[in-house]
Amino acid sequence: MHAALDLLAGRRLTVLTGAGVSTDSGIPDYRGPGAPVRTPMTFQEFVSGEAARQRYWARSFLGWSRMRHAEPNPAHHALARLEAGGSVRLLVTQNVDGLHERAGSTALCALHGRIADVVCLACGRHTRRGVLQERMDRLNPGFAGRHSGAADRPDGDVALDATDGFRVPGCSSCGGVLKPDVVFFGENVPKPRVQRCYDAVEGSESLLVAGSSLTVLSGFRFVRHARALGVPVVIVNRGATRGDPLATHKVETGCADFLTALAAQETSRRTETRTPIPASTSP
Repeated sequence: MHAALDLLAGRRLTVLTGAGVSTDSGIPDYRGPGAPVRTPMTFQEFVSGEAARQRYWARSFLGWSRMRHAEPNPAHHALARLEAGGSVRLLVTQNVDGLHERAGSTALCALHGRIADVVCLACGRHTRRGVLQERMDRLNPGFAGRHSGAADRPDGDVALDATDGFRVPGCSSCGGVLKPDVVFFGENVPKPRVQRCYDAVEGSESLLVAGSSLTVLSGFRFVRHARALGVPVVIVNRGATRGDPLATHKVETGCADFLTALAAQETSRRTETRTPIPASTSP
């Protein structure tokens, strides 16, 4: 851990975060140690028919009502402090929970979108998830109470099979199919978003990965890009990651512990830099 902190000291960083950053906020991850095998819905399945969308939105209706009450944890706050101090060029998150924004991070790219936003696949209209949640609540009275024991899943949904009868509203403008404005498995991250992240890596002095197994290409490609450019890579994650062979340092510890230590180190370094050395006086 100390070697990784020393390498990052005073460097301008691109930071890539994954689900491991949000576990201390009560949001489960996909691939952490002990995590059960989970199969998320693909985009192709979502658009395949009403039954699939009914299953998705019933689960999401229950899960999002819990996720929206999650609070940023020390890892989120530490990254916001690092940005405020000038250490973070860009924070790239694979998470859709919005907790980085709530902690105060602004130099941010939500690589996979945000679960709090909804888009119509027909007319392209964007709306806030809270509005859709109210509509689903009115159409499905008592549904949440009947399934209050369903276990949370990582992307703002729950483990639930009994979704028959759940009523899914259409777009209030055109009646089209509504989808959370997130990148599903089977979809591509928009190219301008990807390019922004590549540019950030190219303009940084190190890439810090926190809480990601890097299993999917959408995040792993930035580790490969950094390595090709000779940009040092530090990976902080409990458990093996796809990027371990490319890392300059791999740290097996909690994200909150490492990021809090890094933020404290950089605050101390900046304070020491600004403190003037007293002029010597002659006797």
